[in-house]
Amino acid sequence: MRTKSFRSVVKNYKAVFFDAFGVLKNHKGLIPDIEKTFEYLERKGIHYYVLTNDSSRSPEELAKWYQTRGIRYITTDKILSSGMLAMEFFKTKVTNGNSVAYLGTSASAHYIESVGLNTIPVADIDLNNLDHIESFAFLDDEGFSWNDDLNKTINLLRKKNMTVVVANTDINYPVSRNDISVAIGGLADMVENIIGKNFIRFGKPDAQMFLLAYERALQDIQVKRNEILMVGDTLFTDIIGGNKFGLDTALVLSGNTLPDMAKIRIGSSGIIPTYICDSAVIE
Repeated sequence: MRTKSFRSVVKNYKAVFFDAFGVLKNHKGLIPDIEKTFEYLERKGIHYYVLTNDSSRSPEELAKWYQTRGIRYITTDKILSSGMLAMEFFKTKVTNGNSVAYLGTSASAHYIESVGLNTIPVADIDLNNLDHIESFAFLDDEGFSWNDDLNKTINLLRKKNMTVVVANTDINYPVSRNDISVAIGGLADMVENIIGKNFIRFGKPDAQMFLLAYERALQDIQVKRNEILMVGDTLFTDIIGGNKFGLDTALVLSGNTLPDMAKIRIGSSGIIPTYICDSAVIE
């Protein structure tokens, strides 16, 4: 399968939407030499944004992660996360004084607390006193007991009918070059199937995520959808979402989609990226 250099692809666009995990970073840290890509984009005047399903930390914390590792160009205003969409939803839907229960770390609850709402981790819930809990959020796959708190979540959602939001639709993420781990979206899928209820999801491949990024790009530059490149490592979130939104897409083989499986996955899924690149690194 033939791949194109990322430089030859990206030079034709006014703006780039980057997925984070598998494109800019991996289980070890930054993708080696990825800082050269941002130096190139800065020189060429190509705008860029990080479009991520990661709702585990605030945009400020997500940007700080890159900056402390040498990519000073990725500032808070460049981060667009699914947690931001969940935050706006809860802002309009939850009654003041009531609480949003959640699975995740205390840091992931930032998105809800930042709009003045009360939060309560699943571990602290009394299943015999649920009157004050109005909604539920799946935020992160860490910060709770997978056995005790997942079972408690199932019983909570069986006992009380409420709106449930999944702020990260990723079902897995790579933890090494060849291995993956279950993400919070995968846990939400499991709970949804067990209790037989439908949850509200925010994040790629949903169009709302791409609209959020597109409207942000329009604040910086006059740009049409066909002048934006979506760069991702996963066919079923990054690539299909970008395709449906009318963006050109580049599948990189540095994350979830391994080089020896890319052709098979593209063929079996019918999800066809505009380009395939080994990585998003510009040498």
